[in-house]
Amino acid sequence: MIAPGDLYEPAPLHVRIASTLTLATMLCSGCAVPPHEASPAVADRSKAPASSVPASSTAPRAWRLVWSDEFDGSAGSSIDRRKWGFDTGGGGWGNQELQTYTDRTSNVRQNGHGQLEIIARAEAFDHHDYTSARIHTAKRFTQRYGRFEARIRVPSGAGIWPAFWLLGDDLDSAGWPACGELDIMEVVRDFRVVHGTAHGPGYSLGKELTATHELASGSLADDFHIYAIEWEPDVVRWYVDDTRYERRTPADLPWGARWAYDHPFFVLLNLAVGGNFPGPPDASTRFPQTMTVDYVRVYAR
Repeated sequence: MIAPGDLYEPAPLHVRIASTLTLATMLCSGCAVPPHEASPAVADRSKAPASSVPASSTAPRAWRLVWSDEFDGSAGSSIDRRKWGFDTGGGGWGNQELQTYTDRTSNVRQNGHGQLEIIARAEAFDHHDYTSARIHTAKRFTQRYGRFEARIRVPSGAGIWPAFWLLGDDLDSAGWPACGELDIMEVVRDFRVVHGTAHGPGYSLGKELTATHELASGSLADDFHIYAIEWEPDVVRWYVDDTRYERRTPADLPWGARWAYDHPFFVLLNLAVGGNFPGPPDASTRFPQTMTVDYVRVYAR
C-alpha cells in the first residue's frame, strides 16, 4: 500500500468523448508514432510499499503521491463515494455507444483482492442491450499537472472499448473540446495496440493528436499493464509500462489552436460497448467483459 506523500523518483531516460453532464465525442485516429524511448524506470508497483518505489539520485525532482485508490474494499462492495462518482444512462454518449451505464455492483465493484472490476454485460436494461459502468473523480479530486497512472488488465473482443482518461474540470462552463481531454489508455479492435490521445479546441473530431504503441508479442488483455501520462507545463508524455511512446507540446497544435492543458483535470474509467471507434460487437464477442483495475495513483512534483 502506498500512502499520500510517498515518493516515486524515475530513473534517467535510457534511450472519449462523452462529458460528465453533457454529451460530447470521444474519437481517435492514427498518426505517426515518434521513436519509442524507455521511460523513467517503472517497476511493478502493484500494492507496493513506499520503500519499494524506485529512486534515483540523478533523477529530476521526485514525483510525490497525492491521491490514490487501491480498491481495498470487501468483495462485491461499491466504489468509495468520497473518491468517485458515477455517470449513468445511455443514449450513445455522443459516440453511438450501445450500453447504458449503471451504478449497480453487477457492473462496477471491488473484488476483495485489491482490485476494481468494471463489467460489461449483454442484458436488456433501460431500452438498451448492454450495461456497463463509468466512474469519475469530478468535484472530488482534480489536479493540474502530475503523473497519472493506473495498472489495468483490459478485456478484449469486437466492440469492446476500455478507457482511462482525463477531462478538464471546466467542462460544464467551457464545454468539450475546449475543456481539454487526455486519453491515457484506449484499446479497441487490435488488442496488441494502445492509443494515447489529446483532444482540444481545433484538434478534435478527426484532428486530435494521437499515437499508438504495439506490444512486441501477446495481447494487452493477457496481463496487467501500467498506463500513464506525465503532464507538466507545455508537455504531456504517454507511457505503457517502461516505454514512452508519445510526447506532445504546443508546437504540435494546428496553427492558431490553444493548448488546453493548463488547468485542473479529473480522472475517468469506463468500459463502453460499441461506438464509432471500436464498431459493434459481433458473434465472436463473449460477455460479460471485465476491465480489472489494480490501482489508480496520481503524483505531483
